[in-house]
Amino acid sequence: MRELVLYLARSLVDQPDEVTVEETVGPEAIILELHVAPDDMGKVIGKQGRIAKAIRSVVKAATEKGGKPVFVEIQ
Repeated sequence: MRELVLYLARSLVDQPDEVTVEETVGPEAIILELHVAPDDMGKVIGKQGRIAKAIRSVVKAATEKGGKPVFVEIQ
C-alpha cells in the first residue's frame, strides 16, 4: 500500500522528491502518513477534498478483504 500511495502522490505534485510516506502498523489498523511540500498540499487535497477522497478510495479498494483496514493521513 505504501508504494501505491507514494506513486499516486508523486504523480500529482510539482516536487515529487519531497513526497514521503510513513507506515505505522497498529494492532487493529495500518496508518499511512503522506507528507508533501507545503506548496503541493493543495494539489494532493484538491477542491473540497476530492483528490484526497479518491486516494483513500483507491487504497480502500486495494486492501485485502478481511485484513487490517488502511487509513491515509495527509500532512
